Amino acid sequence: MLKWIQGGISAVTGIAEPEYGKDFIHPVTETVKGKQPFHQTTREDFNWLSPSHTNVETATFYFSDLKQGYIGFAQVIHSNIVGLHTTAQLTFRVYNVQTPEFNIWTSTKLENFRIDGPNFYADNLAIEMDAAGSQVTFKASVSPDTTIDLTFDRLVPGVKVGENGTTYYGDNLEQPWGTMRHIFWPRNKCHGSLKVDVSIGSEKPSYKDIVFSQEQPVYSMFVMAIQGLKPHHAAKSWNFLNFQSESHSAVLMEFTTPKSYANTAVSIGILCSKDDVISVSIDNKITHMDPKVDSVGWPVPQGLEVEFDGVSAHVSDADIEKAKPVTGVASGPLKQLVERVDVMKEIPTFVKNIVSGVAGTKPYIYQYANDFDLTVGDEPAVKGLGWSEITFISEAEEVTEESYSEK
Repeated sequence: MLKWIQGGISAVTGIAEPEYGKDFIHPVTETVKGKQPFHQTTREDFNWLSPSHTNVETATFYFSDLKQGYIGFAQVIHSNIVGLHTTAQLTFRVYNVQTPEFNIWTSTKLENFRIDGPNFYADNLAIEMDAAGSQVTFKASVSPDTTIDLTFDRLVPGVKVGENGTTYYGDNLEQPWGTMRHIFWPRNKCHGSLKVDVSIGSEKPSYKDIVFSQEQPVYSMFVMAIQGLKPHHAAKSWNFLNFQSESHSAVLMEFTTPKSYANTAVSIGILCSKDDVISVSIDNKITHMDPKVDSVGWPVPQGLEVEFDGVSAHVSDADIEKAKPVTGVASGPLKQLVERVDVMKEIPTFVKNIVSGVAGTKPYIYQYANDFDLTVGDEPAVKGLGWSEITFISEAEEVTEESYSEK
């Protein structure tokens, strides 16, 4: 009971947590050990949950234009701080790997927002999923500088690990003091248009229209997530990769808890062909290549390698033990740093006041856009675009290049 009280207090005050240990973290990956990790999503799985306690819920739509070189995302962030203050924000990034000087970032506070199942509305913004759960339209003109009009058509089944894709924190699964949840559309076709202001440093606005035609190879990944406790309590680090090519997609979403939850890694990997899910894996290996400590103090990798190790998505629980392994390797250099995001500068002041002052909390997100290679089994390697994010939040021990060759 004492630890439950401590967890509840820390969840609303932002103080550092005690060391609870492995008994107080219940990874969704543990629920599918020896079973088929892959479960198909339904339309209802993408309903906004909007719990009354502290949480951050996001819907993020990534896009990769293999021909023109545009890569980025549009994201809605719905936050509830200790049940007292609810906000919504639209963040948008578009970068061009062929002309790296083209790098647009906007963050806009949303007004008069509301949710309706999987749909989200605000002034000058509408995100809507069709009745079949196979298409999402994203329309926004929330500032004079940015207009988004994109349609995402699902190409493969949606993915969740286990029954609900949720990891629980606490000693009572019926009344957890924290949660982490991810569900995916790992491979989609994207078409539509973007209008962005490219007149940085100029007195007069200058707009660029970007068109994603249905004939162009523009692919997408959509993930909906909810983090039901403070970021520095939920995880000390993250690894994320969204790889898209004409023939394959690969997604990795992995977080590692702080010492308070036994430095537990929760890893989800997804491999897709053109029109199907090949494998969903929970035993993945992430290697940070040649890390170098930067001016902030984090060991920043110069390359990334993700090894996927699973079984066919079509194997039943009964046949899982005798199923042949399905493996894949995605790798590439991290040469094109799109942005080093100082999270403490980006989050609202209300949230910052809660998080600041916690010992060891120094959250930075390193965003990269690079050419990546993917090999699935014995098939020839395929080339595509990789959007990767390496996130450091807190580290109890002193970090050096030697001590952090791999997470």
